Amino acid sequence: MSMLKRLLSPKSINIAQSVVSIKRPDILKDYTRCYRSLIAPQTRIVQFQSVCVQQVRNESFFKKHTAEHIWKSVTSVSNAGKKRGRGKGAGKKRAKNLNRGQVIGVGVDNMIWPGLNAPIIKGRDLIKRTQLPPDPERQARLIKLRDSMGTFKMLRLSPTERGWSGSKMPGRSIGPPDPINEYNFDGFDTKVLEFKTVFCMKANAGRYRRISVVTVTGNKNGLAGFALGKAADSRAALRRAKNRAGQKLMYIERYNNHTVYHDFFTQFCNTRIFVEKRPEGHGLICHRAIKTICEMIGIKDLYAKVEGSTNLQNVVKAFFLGLLKQKTHQQLADETNYHLVEFRKENDYLPVIVASPKGPVKTDPKEAPDFLQYVMDNKVRLRKKKSLPFYTKKTHWYIKEKKIEIVRNMDKAKYNLLAEYGEIRSFLTDKYPECRPVQKKSFSKQIDEDENQ
Repeated sequence: MSMLKRLLSPKSINIAQSVVSIKRPDILKDYTRCYRSLIAPQTRIVQFQSVCVQQVRNESFFKKHTAEHIWKSVTSVSNAGKKRGRGKGAGKKRAKNLNRGQVIGVGVDNMIWPGLNAPIIKGRDLIKRTQLPPDPERQARLIKLRDSMGTFKMLRLSPTERGWSGSKMPGRSIGPPDPINEYNFDGFDTKVLEFKTVFCMKANAGRYRRISVVTVTGNKNGLAGFALGKAADSRAALRRAKNRAGQKLMYIERYNNHTVYHDFFTQFCNTRIFVEKRPEGHGLICHRAIKTICEMIGIKDLYAKVEGSTNLQNVVKAFFLGLLKQKTHQQLADETNYHLVEFRKENDYLPVIVASPKGPVKTDPKEAPDFLQYVMDNKVRLRKKKSLPFYTKKTHWYIKEKKIEIVRNMDKAKYNLLAEYGEIRSFLTDKYPECRPVQKKSFSKQIDEDENQ
């Protein structure tokens, strides 16, 4: 390269021209020869070969995240979707446990691995790794098992274990409360009254989700209690509500172990309940929550009417307040200083004294308070007038009434005449006996007599 620089410099060219002019062609030949040997041809410099570049990641999406996180991305529903009711019931996607049906060491290649899926020593022989014949049905069994996991199956319960509406928790029994120290809740049972999801907005955690449960527990012999329990897990909420109800037991007085002592009115917030005493064998005609409470207490005959708000917690609290406020017959007699008298069908509605005051007895009947108003706290149950059907305002109904006006109540009149006179007759029957209407039985008897004659 140094030689080439000297040849290309102007000084060297001038010296070569002035000093040795005869050797100029030889110098040019040497120059070109050196240039070709030192510098690569131009075609080699601009020649490129096509290269295929492929991006390779050392970690994939499935390796970065856990299986729970990946399944959640598939099965979860957005908050807007939850408000619209999506992701519930049979259409809800559920995560599948892909490990079910598979055994460690048993895969596509059916082999025996000592220490993994087979013992190392069997008797005195050392087991070696061996190839077993392939299992062609393995993949089909796994696919069938995974398909069955994705389907939604309703919880099947026996008729005695069902709640108010099928397999849902309200109305279902969850057993007695857990024992406290040495005390066991023998003979007790607990039923769920309310089971719902509640949310609380937190500054740090956002919408904090919990399960709210209201339960009632009792021994069906007058001892009962109710409680509210909340927890993040449904099982924890049920257990907490059940045990709290066992710690808040109350004794409820019952009349003849089958009904309440008297009618009463009770109210909590905007919920008003009118409870009426009923005879034995009548049954429980009331709100389903009140019916469940009565079953836990041991009340068998009752009628209750709920007015106003039907919030379940308010209904439960109002009913328990009314049960605790009811008074026995002796307490009513002591408060009013009058004999408490009962009229029953079994006694032919004759007055029977069930309680007498311990102190002086009042004898003036005009001052005696009305029993129903006294126990109901001067409240009267709202009895709505039944509205007429819509078709009574139509023209065709008026035409029909006009047509049947002649024969209206004819059947009732016939029954009354038969019961009173033994025959169907009118006010002209005595004056004109020959115009007496022919009776069916008498007409048949008359025909028989004519035939016999």
